[in-house]
Amino acid sequence: MQQYVWLIWSLLLLIIWGFFFIFKKNLRREMLWASLWTAPLGLTEPLFVPGYWNPPSLFNLAEKTGFDIESIIFSFAIGGLVAILYEIFFKTRHIKMGMEEHYHRRHRFHSLAVSSPLLIFVALAVWTDWNHIYCAIVAMFLGGIAAIICRPDLKKKVWVGGLLFLGFYFVFFVTLVAVFPDYVRSVWNFSQISGILILGVPLEELLFAFSLGMLWSSLYEHIHWYKLADVHQASG
Repeated sequence: MQQYVWLIWSLLLLIIWGFFFIFKKNLRREMLWASLWTAPLGLTEPLFVPGYWNPPSLFNLAEKTGFDIESIIFSFAIGGLVAILYEIFFKTRHIKMGMEEHYHRRHRFHSLAVSSPLLIFVALAVWTDWNHIYCAIVAMFLGGIAAIICRPDLKKKVWVGGLLFLGFYFVFFVTLVAVFPDYVRSVWNFSQISGILILGVPLEELLFAFSLGMLWSSLYEHIHWYKLADVHQASG
């Protein structure tokens, strides 16, 4: 059964994604945009296998090549979910920013702020001996901070988005651990990471969820120059 846990995990997230996509019509564009941009990150799996973990996968692809189908499904699903969790809990609308906002001095480094996670990750991966999961966590966290500096109006969405996805991912992961109690210890490479478990969930997974939530929750607005406004304010 362990052969299919990673697939089941990814497909369950995709089902949750599909639920919101069907019933939250106003968020479909943002969800799909975020998911399509996140899905290719699944191709980075060789950076984490086997140094961080080594999950059994379909056709044993992860073991043979480092790549696997599940990672692309997982990345697609979480990308869209991270992007819209804030809007699920807070009734907001997108308002296009005026061109005068584009030329505000704090936006001089707009492109650098957006690309900073990739630059930081590469720098850490090349110049440190850290496990790549820590490089990713730090890069995404600092990318979220860069987004706040460039777009302080998105500060609430960055922080709350991080906390919301952390909570969602933690509940989802605890459920997985309850059903497959031996999976984590057999798949994660604890000799290379902290080894700290919180209700059976590796600490690194929770740090990953929070930092990803910070970075990805506001990326749609940041790249497309949208502001968030209360529904009543926006309609008024």
